[in-house]
Amino acid sequence: MNDLTSLPTAYRPCVGVMLVNASGMVFVAERLDSRHGTDHTSGFWQMPQGGVDPGEDLEQAALRELAEETGVSGSMVTLLKKTREPIRYDLPDDLIGKLWKGQFRGQEQVWFLARFSGSDADIDLEAHDPPEFAQWKWLEPDLLPDVIVPFKRYVYRTVLDEFRDLI
Repeated sequence: MNDLTSLPTAYRPCVGVMLVNASGMVFVAERLDSRHGTDHTSGFWQMPQGGVDPGEDLEQAALRELAEETGVSGSMVTLLKKTREPIRYDLPDDLIGKLWKGQFRGQEQVWFLARFSGSDADIDLEAHDPPEFAQWKWLEPDLLPDVIVPFKRYVYRTVLDEFRDLI
């Protein structure tokens, strides 16, 4: 357990993309590093997400992360909505100070809902070197909170609630 006075107080700026297909299913993928069970995510899946570069526009960051992680370019999606407010989560105590060079206690995420107009063949988990994901699938939206690492469930429930009417 960490001494609470020594914990970082900043949150990492981050974006996420809920990519939905024409059938209303949501893209999720299993991270390669989660297969080792060292980061509390073994057997868990997630939607594309990642950090915002300094000076980067949030929408540009979301499309960049989506392309890097899935090979899906901006021309294959229509952004429909973003969360009203950023959503924060804290890392579990045993991970604080170990991720992101110890600078952040968690992430502050802005999520975007994107409608995918491509085909499954357009999804390329090896578009970025090195790839982040081992495998992917389309998932019923209501199952999202069940597949994510427990400390991010609140985030996924919030995103799902905000985007439900457009999925």
